[in-house]
Amino acid sequence: MKKKVGTKKLPFGCIYLFISLILLPCFSNAQNKISLSTEDWKSLLTDQLFPGKKADSVIFQFDVPFEEKFINVNYRTVLHGLLFKAKKAKGVIFYLHGSNNALDTWGKIAPIYTANEYNVFMLDYRGYGKSQGKVTDEDSLYQDIQIVYDSLRETYSENQIIVLGQSMGTALASYVAAKNNPNLLILQAPYYNLKDWTNDVAPELDTTNIPYSFDNAYFLKKVKCPVIIFHGNKDTAVYYGSSVKLSKLLKAADQFITLQDESHNDFSKNEAYLSSIKLILERNK
Repeated sequence: MKKKVGTKKLPFGCIYLFISLILLPCFSNAQNKISLSTEDWKSLLTDQLFPGKKADSVIFQFDVPFEEKFINVNYRTVLHGLLFKAKKAKGVIFYLHGSNNALDTWGKIAPIYTANEYNVFMLDYRGYGKSQGKVTDEDSLYQDIQIVYDSLRETYSENQIIVLGQSMGTALASYVAAKNNPNLLILQAPYYNLKDWTNDVAPELDTTNIPYSFDNAYFLKKVKCPVIIFHGNKDTAVYYGSSVKLSKLLKAADQFITLQDESHNDFSKNEAYLSSIKLILERNK
């Protein structure tokens, strides 16, 4: 009989603790490698990578004007997003957030971007906030992101769209930038791909059967628009070397910006990030 593992929902940056403290003792084989079937991996990672955070009845309150948006991605699933409005907008930033929390939390950083003359559209994935459904596979998630991107194109030309991904959201951002032609792609604390990240946090783990790719490296090779990567060199959730490796895939005019002494989640308080993003958005036409 196959042994089942109980899991607790963790933020993306904390999964390594779950792996090292729970999986290693349960599944280590004679070679000190964790052996999991594809089915077991899917059961584990679906909840760990996208735990969701429902907030169906939340009443949003923010310091900048905003509008709630509901987008049908199929006949039974409606996704929810928030459009934060600048006083005079040059375009829109399509913000794809990390794996933990929902828009009631993420929306608090919107003023960073609206103050620099960009509207911000933030999406909650399936199972987050007021979005219906649940993330169960990678392809459906990419399809959702493309449908939402297409809805933005009904209002904005592509040269007015900036795609920004944070942590878990970076592969989604890289995907949509590779499939389309936005003005700019910004990645905050990206991982190289899911297997690479897992190998870093738990080298004892056999990643052969992981059913997800979330492959920033693969998508970045296909991105035609300018790319800017930000990563803190003290990040303990997604190792800084991920971006060092990704930087080797960048085009000549792309940028890799190291945030000195920065960790994973505090870019909104980092003066170097705030000054850099202000300059980037001011120069972007």
